Amino acid sequence: MQRPGHQDDPLTRVLSALAAQGQLANGAVARAQAAGGRVDRRLVDLGLVSEEHMAGAYAQALGLALWPADHLPEAPVMMETANLSFLKTKLMLPLTAGGTPGDGTPGDGTQAVFAVADPLDTQALTAAAFLAGRPVRPVVMTGTAIAAALDRLYEAAPAAASQDEIPDLLEGDAERLRDLASEGPVVRLVGNAIQAALAAGATDIHVEPMADRLVVRHRVDGILREAEVLPRRVAAGFITRVKVMAGLDIGERRLPQDGRIRQTLQGREIDFRVSTTPTVHGEDVVMRILDQQTAGGTLDSLGLPAWVAEPLAAELERPHGIVLVTGPTGSGKTTTLYAGLRGMDAARRKILTVEDPVEYLLDGINQTQVKPGIGLTFAHALRSFLRQDPDVILVGEMRDGETTKVAVQAALTGHLVLSTLHTNDAAGAVPRLMDMGVDPYLLASTLNGVLAQRLVRTLCPSCRQPYALSADAAAALGLPARPTTVHRAVGCPACKGTGYRGRCAIAEWLPINDQVRALIRQGASSAEIEAAAVAAGGMVPLYQDGLQRVLDGVTTPEEILRVTKAD
Repeated sequence: MQRPGHQDDPLTRVLSALAAQGQLANGAVARAQAAGGRVDRRLVDLGLVSEEHMAGAYAQALGLALWPADHLPEAPVMMETANLSFLKTKLMLPLTAGGTPGDGTPGDGTQAVFAVADPLDTQALTAAAFLAGRPVRPVVMTGTAIAAALDRLYEAAPAAASQDEIPDLLEGDAERLRDLASEGPVVRLVGNAIQAALAAGATDIHVEPMADRLVVRHRVDGILREAEVLPRRVAAGFITRVKVMAGLDIGERRLPQDGRIRQTLQGREIDFRVSTTPTVHGEDVVMRILDQQTAGGTLDSLGLPAWVAEPLAAELERPHGIVLVTGPTGSGKTTTLYAGLRGMDAARRKILTVEDPVEYLLDGINQTQVKPGIGLTFAHALRSFLRQDPDVILVGEMRDGETTKVAVQAALTGHLVLSTLHTNDAAGAVPRLMDMGVDPYLLASTLNGVLAQRLVRTLCPSCRQPYALSADAAAALGLPARPTTVHRAVGCPACKGTGYRGRCAIAEWLPINDQVRALIRQGASSAEIEAAAVAAGGMVPLYQDGLQRVLDGVTTPEEILRVTKAD
């Protein structure tokens, strides 16, 4: 096992560079040493350091150029003499056979330039010099970028099979795919894709096979961004590797599947919720990233406005009734409910949840995963909960009339029920529950309050730019008709050119007071209920909360309109 030694040792300089960049978590080097082999390579293999950060450390510590992945030759270099198997094994890419690289970097014509993933592998550099017939000058690239370039430049893509041929070909080749998915290059490719998503702060990874390529996209701050385009030939191995990690049936490609991956990456416990669905070009895979480290917030840490956070916290302390959180998919409903549960005294109250799926594991709380295949539905689990003497019950989602009616009965019999609902606003929850068969008088008796929320992107503090909003434009937004200073998104390297970094919640709280209860019993519309709540002074509409975030310089008018325009 090779360990770092003297401070002039190249490996020691690399580790020092990583430490200076803040990329070495406590105990990372010890874990890598325990795994055996070169410490720097084990750091990457174990997911303790990303490929990109390791490449940067190599370049900094060894005084080498960090080569951009989009600056490559248009045609293969040294095609006649290059040993493709060697280049793939050692992750080396010839950029020039001698002279000047394609970007104009000076060269004296006596050296070949190779992009390498491991510049400390001196034996590989010696072999590369033998292939080139002259000395080699290394530059640094990530292994993923080199592998993709080798595939694109040196291997012709196989002829595409027709859609009718693909299922037969794949179904009869499950064992070969399983072997392929366990090979080093595929393992490294998938691992690097996951590392890149974590480094980008993504919440989801989308792996999408196309007719001639495999596209990997990240959802960052609620917006999808293309992260990587890979050769079509790697699609089968990449997707099979993910399915193996998630415990899915690799031989089944005709039906959707769901699974889960749990890994420790960079010292953090990360869960991935994996979903596959068949498409005409292969299986589309979505991996939802569930970071246990970032899921430990309480209501105080969510940044909800006081007119929402205070009544919500008060309702969560009540012994019975129903509290709902509404909004579209991806608006943070479950995160808010989990935060509320964390603030409860689990030692004093028995808390049960039924979810589909269980996203985060909560200490001291009993969580149940629904399994419709064996009859364990939301409604069935909820009925069994009532025999467990609970104080608080969380129902992941009120999807049907049966679940909703059982939840109402639970609230009537002295339990606090928390759940989510898909409606555009808080007041819309009332007619939605009535549509699912809840009698108005029962709803008026059990509903304690409804929270509606959205997630909006927040401006990058490094590049946001103030500007004067004209009186007409302010009036059109619903602000006082006078010039108003707000901020626009500009874009800089810190935010990758988007102008936004991170997200925050905008929210509205519908308090169920006597006037609102009377309207519920009368079967009033959501518009009538909202108007009464606003007039009583206990409700600030979602859009108005968003406008306040604009005036505070947190986000932009365009972002508020984007997330609320359908309301």
